[in-house]
Amino acid sequence: MKNKIFALIDCNCFYASCEKVFRPDLKDSPVVVLSNNDGCIVALSKEAKNLGIKRGVPLFKSRGIIEKHDINVFSSNYTLYGDISARVMKTLTLFSHDIEIYSIDEAFLNLTDFKHIDLVKYAQKIKETIYKCVGIPISVGIGETKTLSKLANKIGKKYNKFDGVFNIVNHPAKEKIFSFFDVSDVWGIGFEYTKMLHKNNINSILDLVNADDVWIKKKMTIKGLYTVWELRGDSCIDLEKYIPDKKNILSSRSFGSPVTSKKELAEAIAYHITLACESLREQNSVCSFITIFFSTNRFKENEPQYMNAKTMPLLTPHAYTPDLINTAHKALDLIYKSGYKFKNCGVVLGGILPLSHRQLALFDDHGIDYKKTNIIKAIDDINDSYGKEKIITGAFKYNKSWAMRREYKSPNYTTNWNELPLVKA
Repeated sequence: MKNKIFALIDCNCFYASCEKVFRPDLKDSPVVVLSNNDGCIVALSKEAKNLGIKRGVPLFKSRGIIEKHDINVFSSNYTLYGDISARVMKTLTLFSHDIEIYSIDEAFLNLTDFKHIDLVKYAQKIKETIYKCVGIPISVGIGETKTLSKLANKIGKKYNKFDGVFNIVNHPAKEKIFSFFDVSDVWGIGFEYTKMLHKNNINSILDLVNADDVWIKKKMTIKGLYTVWELRGDSCIDLEKYIPDKKNILSSRSFGSPVTSKKELAEAIAYHITLACESLREQNSVCSFITIFFSTNRFKENEPQYMNAKTMPLLTPHAYTPDLINTAHKALDLIYKSGYKFKNCGVVLGGILPLSHRQLALFDDHGIDYKKTNIIKAIDDINDSYGKEKIITGAFKYNKSWAMRREYKSPNYTTNWNELPLVKA
């Protein structure tokens, strides 16, 4: 469908930018953010990129350059990033109510109704407002389709002369742009498709746009053909304004230090059950079975190795945390073996269905079920109002010895009263 206009909003160096919001002293300083357990560099600021730091490199291999250039290092602070993301997305609704939150740092806006105004100026206004209200720098790409807006965003971010905004709608040099960029720069074309296209002498985006539709569909399925049509300006991929409920919910983390006792492993599993159940109740769902799993560190070949998993069905689908923890611990009793150093564990909630579709068993006590529902709702309400883990189950300790390592974590500036930034005047 023609005559549509989309804008892709992308937060620049998002994790690193979040760390800078409440640290004005870091405005022009290099910043890197680490993965779970402070293992690898997963995000970096523009200044850190310019120094030659690479994403995915283990922290210990980057120590030399980090110390040489006094690079600021942070552990991942997902609570902070999630809250800052929510503020960005809420601010974007001031500019269009037709919005798709694509990821934690990206969103598509439908700007079709704004086609008669200067879209570049409007995008600059979006950019300035987000920075003023939230403190996060963004780039904006505008195109006739979502795929083109993705490409336009890449151009606006890559070339300083565009100041973070590029509009490819009816651009007079569109063919020249297409001939300059490789097919790998197209949203939705991954490594395998890139390899296949290059092998067939389709190297640039222009080559792809001019390719035969029948051949594209045969080699790349109907989704690949939609991508080509989108590059030609025909909108085939509409906004997804409603996030579908999850069919499975996973919670898993590596341990900060090896776990050697069944008690610690049981505590960690209980913690992951708690997190997964919170997500389950947020979408107003229940689960029909749970799976627990754990494993040793497969990279340490000199240590004995063991991994296992166990699935336990539920007689009645529910989302009551204490009962699911009890079920998980029964599963652990069946597969646990001592004498190993466990590296990680996790849980999966499966067979998820809406709470309204839940069917009780014939002999279920409806009174107890009603009480459990009220109890868990009260706990969720308190934790939502006063902070995460204000009320926790006794199945895991508040000071978790098995928790992941986060030596460089910044404060939760926006979600914890005790960690609010202090201003001195």
